[in-house]
Amino acid sequence: MLSQSIPLSQTPRTLAPWKVAAAAVAGNTIEFYDFVVYSFFAVHIGRHFFPIESEFGNLLAAVITFGLGFVARPLGGLIVGAYADIRGRRAALMLTVVLMTVGTLGIAICPGHAEIGLAAPVLLVVCRLMQGFALGGEVGPATALLIEASPVRRRGLYASWQLASQGMAIGLGGAVGVTVTALLTPAQLGAWGWRIPFMVGLALIPVAIIIRRQLPEGWHATTRKAGYLATLAGGLRRHRRLLAWGLLAMMGAVVSTQVVQFMATYAIRQQLVPAALGQASVLVAGIATVVGALVAGVLCDRWGRKRIMWVPCALLALLAVPLFWGLNAVPGAATMFLAAAVVAGLTAAYGTACLITVPELLPRESRATGVSIVYGCGLALFGATSQFVFAWLGEALQDPLAPAYYVTLAALLSLMAIRHLPESRPRVQS
Repeated sequence: MLSQSIPLSQTPRTLAPWKVAAAAVAGNTIEFYDFVVYSFFAVHIGRHFFPIESEFGNLLAAVITFGLGFVARPLGGLIVGAYADIRGRRAALMLTVVLMTVGTLGIAICPGHAEIGLAAPVLLVVCRLMQGFALGGEVGPATALLIEASPVRRRGLYASWQLASQGMAIGLGGAVGVTVTALLTPAQLGAWGWRIPFMVGLALIPVAIIIRRQLPEGWHATTRKAGYLATLAGGLRRHRRLLAWGLLAMMGAVVSTQVVQFMATYAIRQQLVPAALGQASVLVAGIATVVGALVAGVLCDRWGRKRIMWVPCALLALLAVPLFWGLNAVPGAATMFLAAAVVAGLTAAYGTACLITVPELLPRESRATGVSIVYGCGLALFGATSQFVFAWLGEALQDPLAPAYYVTLAALLSLMAIRHLPESRPRVQS
């Protein structure tokens, strides 16, 4: 059996809970925007940085580089998560903003292969690794902060802003992508226009810094003492079964999130829809993610966490193939937007319940680290490989439904893991 839910400690609140949540959400949105906007322009980035002649080869190189950002997430989650548990949430969240700024700036200004040769893809990889490290370190402390700052009866709603803010980032990226694509010619977009969204992200980062500086110094910091790291490691070992099941439960959500982002690139490459329409589907997915996450947060507080994990995950397993079939059989705005909205909304609802359950079942002293491990490792194992698997399966099988098969498999495996996770809400104490 997994360990019982551990009560969340009462902690001083020198800021109103909504202000603390705003500090977490604002930075989370901006950092996720800086990270995910890469996928919207993967085709152009591949042509600019990689000396590969074939269009498919350029796309594959670009999505592999996209995946490397996920590989760095577990390391960032472990290091920054532990830093948050020892030094406090504010210190960790300020650190991730700085690291994300450096990585995004590097991508925005890095010359291409035509200018500096092989140094271009190397620098691109370094910047993606830095972005991944920062984002891996962001989720654990931000989620812990949302859980700890919230009123006990509204913990699900507050924690749901973790995924809602990611949806806001996807929507913002989609809006910027649509605007840039509509205003520029294909030649301008490929030459320099793809850099504009990264510049927008850099312009927004000072907002996150200003808001997060309002958090009290040492918010929820643990009293530092000799042997604390050993104590932290021991606590994580005691909850290793929870972490393992939580990791597998996240698989369906991670893979589904990636297929939503892959849809735009896939539809444009297969000439199913115009480029601007493909980018617009990302905006639709972002809106659906915000709605799905917030609705799931309210329902988690009313009906419990486990039911809100189970139902959306089962629906993803059932609907992935029909939605992809419709996208290929009847290409156009309606089917594109429907597929993006349904997959994104269900994924957000299911992922929100997962991200509420895991921190509620962990002690405060190792909460940020534990959430970071589950989320970061899940993205490294399943997110880093998803877009590569989608592209490879589609080419190998010559089957346009190949990405949907992978989503269905991931959702079924996650349903198995959800059975082993306990319901946290009835045992949560104020």
